[in-house]
Amino acid sequence: MRFRHSDEIWQAFPELVPGVLHVDGITPAVAVGPRLAPFHRTAAERLATASEGEFPEIRAWRRAFARMGLKPTQYRCAAESLLRRFRKEGALPPIHPLVDLCNAVSLAFAIPVAALDVARITGNLDVRHATGAERYATFSGETEHPDAREVIFADEAGRAHARRWTNRQSGDSAVRETTGAVLIVAEAMHESAAEDIERLLAALAAELAAVWPVTPRTAILNRETPRFEV
Repeated sequence: MRFRHSDEIWQAFPELVPGVLHVDGITPAVAVGPRLAPFHRTAAERLATASEGEFPEIRAWRRAFARMGLKPTQYRCAAESLLRRFRKEGALPPIHPLVDLCNAVSLAFAIPVAALDVARITGNLDVRHATGAERYATFSGETEHPDAREVIFADEAGRAHARRWTNRQSGDSAVRETTGAVLIVAEAMHESAAEDIERLLAALAAELAAVWPVTPRTAILNRETPRFEV
């Protein structure tokens, strides 16, 4: 499987910095609770001095959403939605140990992090504009079709694994009890994105290796080297 952003995406968003991580050997029967605390503490400290909408990482995504013709306060990137919920509730509900770690890292860095079950992706995966014919499975089991020109994660079977870029992940490739191999994608567009994505990948890889007997592979993509082979 190959992951990449389309040329059109790179042309429209030259400031984009994607970080990718592949890991195989994930299991659900592990405890990660204590490992989440430092990341949650970092997020809480940042939120104590400013709202998530003031973070440079979130402001950059809001500008990107506006350029896509979306209202930034109607469609929020995944990191902003997590921070908003964390600020209001003081915690996030447990889902799966891998997802919980990804969400905690996303909170601390204020950067969207998507985790996809590789076994449930057909062929290559592209971040591209939708034609409108792709199929998107909601978590409730319903099927939707993305709007034409919406930015999606699309596989070769015509399935959209995320809608409105990092806003809504599909139920098709969401991490579940049977997930073993995972592709994790973190994307940022703020001024220090390259430096922050590198730190995010290092932190997440270290956490995964500490919890599971795995050796994560990571890469930072750019317009000249936009591909990641899984």
